Amino acid sequence: MTRGPRAGTKRVTLVDVAAAAGVDKAIVSRVVNRDPTLLIRPETRVRVEAAIAELGYRPNLSARSLRTAKTGILGLVIPDFSNPVYAQIIAGAETAAVSSGNVLVTGSATGAASPAAYLDLLGNGRVDGLLIAGGAPSTQEQRILDSLDIPWLLVNRRDRKSRRYVILDDAKSARMAVEHLVELGHTEIAHIAGPKTTDTAQRRLTGFTEAMSEHGLRTPASRIVVGEYTMDGGAEAAAKLMSSRRRPTAIYVANVAAAVGVLHQLSALGLSVPGDVSVVTTHDTELASHVMPALTTVRMPLRELGARAVRSLLDTPPDAQVELLLADDFTLVQRESTAPL
Repeated sequence: MTRGPRAGTKRVTLVDVAAAAGVDKAIVSRVVNRDPTLLIRPETRVRVEAAIAELGYRPNLSARSLRTAKTGILGLVIPDFSNPVYAQIIAGAETAAVSSGNVLVTGSATGAASPAAYLDLLGNGRVDGLLIAGGAPSTQEQRILDSLDIPWLLVNRRDRKSRRYVILDDAKSARMAVEHLVELGHTEIAHIAGPKTTDTAQRRLTGFTEAMSEHGLRTPASRIVVGEYTMDGGAEAAAKLMSSRRRPTAIYVANVAAAVGVLHQLSALGLSVPGDVSVVTTHDTELASHVMPALTTVRMPLRELGARAVRSLLDTPPDAQVELLLADDFTLVQRESTAPL
Protein backbone atom coordinates (compact mmCIF):
# COMPACT_ATOMS: atom_id res chain seq x y z
CA MET A 1 0.00 0.00 0.00
CA THR A 2 1.30 3.46 -0.88
CA ARG A 3 1.97 5.55 2.18
CA GLY A 4 0.50 9.02 2.33
CA PRO A 5 1.78 12.05 4.20
CA ARG A 6 3.28 11.36 7.60
CA ALA A 7 1.23 12.39 10.58
CA GLY A 8 2.32 15.80 11.84
CA THR A 9 3.44 17.17 8.44
CA LYS A 10 -0.01 18.13 7.20
CA ARG A 11 -3.61 17.14 7.67
CA VAL A 12 -4.42 13.83 6.01
CA THR A 13 -7.19 14.29 3.44
CA LEU A 14 -9.64 12.05 1.59
CA VAL A 15 -7.38 12.40 -1.46
CA ASP A 16 -4.43 10.99 0.51
CA VAL A 17 -6.48 8.01 1.68
CA ALA A 18 -7.86 7.41 -1.81
CA ALA A 19 -4.35 7.41 -3.28
CA ALA A 20 -3.09 5.01 -0.64
CA ALA A 21 -6.02 2.63 -1.14
CA GLY A 22 -6.09 2.94 -4.92
CA VAL A 23 -9.71 4.06 -5.11
CA ASP A 24 -11.68 7.17 -5.95
CA LYS A 25 -12.06 9.89 -3.30
CA ALA A 26 -15.85 9.47 -3.39
CA ILE A 27 -15.49 5.84 -2.32
CA VAL A 28 -13.42 6.85 0.70
CA SER A 29 -15.98 9.51 1.65
CA ARG A 30 -18.83 7.02 1.53
CA VAL A 31 -16.87 4.49 3.63
CA VAL A 32 -16.07 7.17 6.22
CA ASN A 33 -19.72 8.22 6.39
CA ARG A 34 -20.90 4.59 6.56
CA ASP A 35 -23.14 4.98 3.51
CA PRO A 36 -25.48 1.94 3.60
CA THR A 37 -26.05 2.14 -0.17
CA LEU A 38 -22.37 1.77 -1.02
CA LEU A 39 -21.73 -1.47 -2.92
CA ILE A 40 -18.04 -2.35 -3.09
CA ARG A 41 -16.06 -5.56 -2.82
CA PRO A 42 -15.21 -6.57 0.78
CA GLU A 43 -11.50 -6.50 0.02
CA THR A 44 -11.84 -2.93 -1.26
CA ARG A 45 -13.54 -1.84 1.93
CA VAL A 46 -10.81 -3.52 3.99
CA ARG A 47 -8.17 -1.72 1.94
CA VAL A 48 -9.81 1.66 2.45
CA GLU A 49 -10.25 1.12 6.20
CA ALA A 50 -6.63 0.00 6.48
CA ALA A 51 -5.49 3.17 4.70
CA ILE A 52 -7.61 5.29 7.03
CA ALA A 53 -6.04 3.65 10.07
CA GLU A 54 -2.48 3.71 8.72
CA LEU A 55 -2.56 7.37 7.70
CA GLY A 56 -4.45 8.44 10.81
CA TYR A 57 -7.20 10.12 8.81
CA ARG A 58 -9.78 12.06 10.83
CA PRO A 59 -12.94 13.56 9.29
CA ASN A 60 -13.06 17.34 9.08
CA LEU A 61 -16.05 17.89 11.31
CA SER A 62 -16.52 21.55 10.47
CA ALA A 63 -16.54 20.85 6.73
CA ARG A 64 -18.87 17.89 7.17
CA SER A 65 -21.21 20.06 9.20
CA LEU A 66 -21.47 22.57 6.36
CA ARG A 67 -22.37 19.82 3.90
CA THR A 68 -24.79 17.82 6.03
CA ALA A 69 -25.99 20.29 8.70
CA LYS A 70 -24.60 17.80 11.22
CA THR A 71 -21.83 18.50 13.69
CA GLY A 72 -20.60 14.95 14.23
CA ILE A 73 -20.78 15.69 17.95
CA LEU A 74 -22.84 13.83 20.56
CA GLY A 75 -23.47 15.21 24.03
CA LEU A 76 -23.54 13.36 27.35
CA VAL A 77 -24.74 15.13 30.48
CA ILE A 78 -23.93 13.49 33.82
CA PRO A 79 -24.44 14.64 37.41
CA ASP A 80 -20.90 14.27 38.71
CA PHE A 81 -17.52 13.50 37.15
CA SER A 82 -16.19 12.21 40.49
CA ASN A 83 -18.65 9.29 40.51
CA PRO A 84 -16.69 6.20 39.32
CA VAL A 85 -19.87 4.62 37.93
CA TYR A 86 -20.23 7.42 35.39
CA ALA A 87 -16.55 7.16 34.47
CA GLN A 88 -17.16 3.67 33.09
CA ILE A 89 -20.33 4.74 31.26
CA ILE A 90 -18.43 7.62 29.67
CA ALA A 91 -15.62 5.29 28.56
CA GLY A 92 -18.06 2.97 26.79
CA ALA A 93 -19.98 5.83 25.20
CA GLU A 94 -16.81 7.50 23.97
CA THR A 95 -15.53 4.31 22.34
CA ALA A 96 -18.82 3.79 20.51
CA ALA A 97 -19.00 7.43 19.42
CA VAL A 98 -15.48 7.48 17.99
CA SER A 99 -15.94 4.15 16.20
CA SER A 100 -19.01 5.61 14.46
CA GLY A 101 -17.14 8.71 13.31
CA ASN A 102 -18.46 11.03 16.01
CA VAL A 103 -17.01 12.94 18.92
CA LEU A 104 -18.46 12.72 22.42
CA VAL A 105 -18.61 15.86 24.53
CA THR A 106 -19.39 15.31 28.19
CA GLY A 107 -20.72 17.91 30.58
CA SER A 108 -21.45 17.80 34.28
CA ALA A 109 -23.79 19.60 36.62
CA THR A 110 -23.83 19.49 40.38
CA GLY A 111 -26.53 17.30 41.91
CA ALA A 112 -28.51 16.60 38.75
CA ALA A 113 -28.17 17.17 35.04
CA SER A 114 -29.04 20.83 34.38
CA PRO A 115 -32.03 21.21 32.04
CA ALA A 116 -30.70 24.57 30.89
CA ALA A 117 -27.36 23.00 29.96
CA TYR A 118 -28.67 20.27 27.67
CA LEU A 119 -31.48 22.35 26.18
CA ASP A 120 -28.91 25.00 25.30
CA LEU A 121 -26.73 22.38 23.63
CA LEU A 122 -29.55 21.07 21.47
CA GLY A 123 -31.33 24.34 20.80
CA ASN A 124 -28.20 25.92 19.38
CA GLY A 125 -27.47 22.99 17.10
CA ARG A 126 -24.16 22.22 18.79
CA VAL A 127 -24.78 18.48 19.00
CA ASP A 128 -26.54 15.92 16.84
CA GLY A 129 -27.94 13.98 19.78
CA LEU A 130 -27.90 13.92 23.55
CA LEU A 131 -27.56 11.29 26.26
CA ILE A 132 -28.93 12.32 29.65
CA ALA A 133 -27.64 10.42 32.67
CA GLY A 134 -28.47 10.95 36.30
CA GLY A 135 -31.85 12.62 35.95
CA ALA A 136 -34.94 12.57 33.76
CA PRO A 137 -36.33 15.73 32.12
CA SER A 138 -39.57 17.18 33.36
CA THR A 139 -42.66 17.02 31.16
CA GLN A 140 -42.01 20.56 29.93
CA GLU A 141 -38.34 19.88 29.26
CA GLN A 142 -39.17 16.65 27.46
CA ARG A 143 -41.64 18.51 25.25
CA ILE A 144 -38.91 20.97 24.29
CA LEU A 145 -36.49 18.15 23.54
CA ASP A 146 -39.05 16.41 21.35
CA SER A 147 -39.77 19.60 19.42
CA LEU A 148 -36.11 19.99 18.44
CA ASP A 149 -36.23 16.91 16.21
CA ILE A 150 -32.88 15.74 17.57
CA PRO A 151 -32.54 12.30 19.16
CA TRP A 152 -32.01 12.00 22.89
CA LEU A 153 -31.98 9.15 25.37
CA LEU A 154 -31.97 8.64 29.10
CA VAL A 155 -29.03 6.53 30.28
CA ASN A 156 -29.14 4.42 33.46
CA ARG A 157 -32.46 6.04 34.33
CA ARG A 158 -36.03 5.24 33.36
CA ASP A 159 -38.80 7.78 33.62
CA ARG A 160 -42.53 7.02 33.39
CA LYS A 161 -43.04 9.99 31.07
CA SER A 162 -40.31 8.87 28.68
CA ARG A 163 -40.18 5.89 26.36
CA ARG A 164 -36.56 6.53 25.35
CA TYR A 165 -34.03 4.96 27.69
CA VAL A 166 -31.26 2.40 28.03
CA ILE A 167 -30.93 0.86 31.48
CA LEU A 168 -29.41 -2.07 33.32
CA ASP A 169 -31.37 -4.79 35.08
CA ASP A 170 -30.84 -3.32 38.54
CA ALA A 171 -33.30 -5.74 40.13
CA LYS A 172 -31.14 -8.60 38.90
CA SER A 173 -28.06 -7.16 40.63
CA ALA A 174 -29.95 -7.02 43.93
CA ARG A 175 -31.20 -10.57 43.53
CA MET A 176 -27.65 -11.78 42.87
CA ALA A 177 -26.43 -10.03 46.01
CA VAL A 178 -29.14 -11.63 48.17
CA GLU A 179 -28.48 -15.06 46.61
CA HIS A 180 -24.82 -14.73 47.54
CA LEU A 181 -25.60 -13.86 51.15
CA VAL A 182 -28.14 -16.66 51.48
CA GLU A 183 -25.63 -19.16 50.09
CA LEU A 184 -23.26 -18.03 52.85
CA GLY A 185 -25.92 -18.92 55.42
CA HIS A 186 -27.24 -15.44 56.21
CA THR A 187 -30.93 -14.96 56.94
CA GLU A 188 -30.82 -11.68 58.89
CA ILE A 189 -30.19 -9.50 55.84
CA ALA A 190 -30.73 -5.74 55.66
CA HIS A 191 -30.73 -3.33 52.74
CA ILE A 192 -29.34 0.19 52.54
CA ALA A 193 -31.32 1.55 49.61
CA GLY A 194 -30.74 4.60 47.45
CA PRO A 195 -32.90 7.73 47.30
CA LYS A 196 -36.62 7.14 46.79
CA THR A 197 -36.60 9.53 43.84
CA THR A 198 -33.91 7.54 42.03
CA ASP A 199 -35.09 4.97 39.51
CA THR A 200 -32.10 2.64 39.95
CA ALA A 201 -32.61 2.58 43.71
CA GLN A 202 -36.26 1.61 43.35
CA ARG A 203 -35.44 -1.24 40.97
CA ARG A 204 -32.73 -2.56 43.31
CA LEU A 205 -35.14 -2.35 46.25
CA THR A 206 -37.68 -4.37 44.26
CA GLY A 207 -35.06 -6.99 43.43
CA PHE A 208 -34.02 -7.19 47.09
CA THR A 209 -37.53 -7.67 48.47
CA GLU A 210 -38.42 -10.20 45.76
CA ALA A 211 -35.30 -12.27 46.44
CA MET A 212 -35.90 -12.21 50.19
CA SER A 213 -39.50 -13.32 49.67
CA GLU A 214 -38.44 -16.15 47.34
CA HIS A 215 -36.25 -17.51 50.12
CA GLY A 216 -39.00 -17.15 52.73
CA LEU A 217 -37.07 -14.43 54.60
CA ARG A 218 -38.77 -11.56 56.40
CA THR A 219 -37.97 -7.96 55.53
CA PRO A 220 -39.25 -5.77 58.36
CA ALA A 221 -39.32 -2.02 57.73
CA SER A 222 -36.45 -1.51 60.16
CA ARG A 223 -34.19 -3.59 57.91
CA ILE A 224 -34.53 -1.20 54.95
CA VAL A 225 -32.87 2.19 55.38
CA VAL A 226 -32.73 4.83 52.68
CA GLY A 227 -29.53 6.80 52.07
CA GLU A 228 -27.84 8.91 49.42
CA TYR A 229 -25.52 7.38 46.82
CA THR A 230 -22.53 8.85 48.66
CA MET A 231 -20.05 7.74 51.32
CA ASP A 232 -21.65 10.04 53.87
CA GLY A 233 -25.08 8.75 52.91
CA GLY A 234 -23.95 5.17 53.43
CA ALA A 235 -22.37 5.95 56.79
CA GLU A 236 -25.50 7.70 58.06
CA ALA A 237 -27.73 4.86 56.91
CA ALA A 238 -25.47 2.26 58.56
CA ALA A 239 -25.53 4.15 61.85
CA LYS A 240 -29.33 4.14 61.80
CA LEU A 241 -29.55 0.51 60.76
CA MET A 242 -27.17 -0.74 63.44
CA SER A 243 -28.92 1.20 66.22
CA SER A 244 -31.68 -1.41 66.34
CA ARG A 245 -31.63 -4.05 69.06
CA ARG A 246 -31.57 -6.91 66.59
CA ARG A 247 -28.73 -6.21 64.21
CA PRO A 248 -28.45 -7.87 60.80
CA THR A 249 -25.59 -10.22 60.01
CA ALA A 250 -25.39 -9.04 56.40
CA ILE A 251 -26.15 -5.87 54.44
CA TYR A 252 -26.79 -5.33 50.73
CA VAL A 253 -25.88 -1.73 49.87
CA ALA A 254 -27.39 -0.31 46.69
CA ASN A 255 -24.34 1.73 45.65
CA VAL A 256 -20.59 1.21 45.86
CA ALA A 257 -19.79 4.70 47.17
CA ALA A 258 -22.40 4.27 49.90
CA ALA A 259 -20.90 0.85 50.70
CA VAL A 260 -17.52 2.48 51.43
CA GLY A 261 -19.26 4.75 53.92
CA VAL A 262 -20.91 1.68 55.46
CA LEU A 263 -17.52 0.05 55.99
CA HIS A 264 -16.20 3.15 57.77
CA GLN A 265 -19.26 3.41 60.01
CA LEU A 266 -19.20 -0.27 60.98
CA SER A 267 -15.52 0.09 61.89
CA ALA A 268 -16.33 3.16 63.99
CA LEU A 269 -18.93 1.09 65.84
CA GLY A 270 -16.30 -1.54 66.62
CA LEU A 271 -17.83 -4.10 64.27
CA SER A 272 -15.73 -6.37 62.09
CA VAL A 273 -16.41 -6.89 58.37
CA PRO A 274 -17.03 -9.68 57.57
CA GLY A 275 -16.62 -11.15 61.08
CA ASP A 276 -19.68 -9.42 62.53
CA VAL A 277 -21.40 -8.17 59.38
CA SER A 278 -21.00 -9.14 55.72
CA VAL A 279 -21.38 -6.35 53.15
CA VAL A 280 -22.11 -6.68 49.42
CA THR A 281 -22.87 -3.91 46.96
CA THR A 282 -23.78 -3.11 43.36
CA HIS A 283 -21.14 -1.88 40.86
CA ASP A 284 -17.59 -3.14 40.68
CA THR A 285 -15.57 0.04 40.32
CA GLU A 286 -11.87 0.41 41.09
CA LEU A 287 -12.84 1.85 44.45
CA ALA A 288 -14.36 -1.47 45.53
CA SER A 289 -11.04 -3.32 45.36
CA HIS A 290 -9.01 -0.59 47.08
CA VAL A 291 -10.77 -0.34 50.44
CA MET A 292 -10.21 -2.46 53.53
CA PRO A 293 -11.73 -4.95 53.46
CA ALA A 294 -12.13 -5.12 49.69
CA LEU A 295 -15.80 -5.11 48.77
CA THR A 296 -17.74 -8.01 47.32
CA THR A 297 -19.73 -6.58 44.42
CA VAL A 298 -22.12 -7.35 41.62
CA ARG A 299 -20.32 -6.24 38.47
CA MET A 300 -22.65 -4.68 35.90
CA PRO A 301 -21.77 -3.91 32.25
CA LEU A 302 -21.40 -0.14 32.62
CA ARG A 303 -19.17 0.31 29.58
CA GLU A 304 -21.61 -1.66 27.45
CA LEU A 305 -24.41 0.52 28.80
CA GLY A 306 -22.64 3.62 27.51
CA ALA A 307 -21.84 1.99 24.16
CA ARG A 308 -25.38 0.69 23.61
CA ALA A 309 -26.79 4.10 24.48
CA VAL A 310 -24.69 5.74 21.75
CA ARG A 311 -25.58 3.11 19.18
CA SER A 312 -29.29 3.40 20.03
CA LEU A 313 -29.08 7.18 19.77
CA LEU A 314 -27.54 6.95 16.31
CA ASP A 315 -29.72 4.15 14.99
CA THR A 316 -33.21 5.36 15.92
CA PRO A 317 -35.23 8.39 14.80
CA PRO A 318 -36.04 11.05 17.41
CA ASP A 319 -39.69 10.00 17.75
CA ALA A 320 -39.07 6.24 18.01
CA GLN A 321 -39.46 4.35 21.27
CA VAL A 322 -36.24 2.99 22.74
CA GLU A 323 -36.79 0.81 25.80
CA LEU A 324 -33.65 -1.25 26.23
CA LEU A 325 -32.90 -3.34 29.32
CA LEU A 326 -29.41 -4.89 29.53
CA ALA A 327 -29.43 -8.07 31.62
CA ASP A 328 -26.34 -9.97 30.41
CA ASP A 329 -22.75 -10.07 31.69
CA PHE A 330 -23.55 -9.59 35.37
CA THR A 331 -20.91 -11.13 37.66
CA LEU A 332 -20.67 -11.65 41.41
CA VAL A 333 -17.13 -10.63 42.40
CA GLN A 334 -16.41 -12.08 45.83
CA ARG A 335 -13.74 -10.32 47.88
CA GLU A 336 -13.10 -9.88 51.58
CA SER A 337 -16.29 -8.17 52.80
CA THR A 338 -18.51 -11.26 52.81
CA ALA A 339 -18.04 -14.57 54.61
CA PRO A 340 -20.08 -17.57 55.81
CA LEU A 341 -22.18 -16.97 58.89
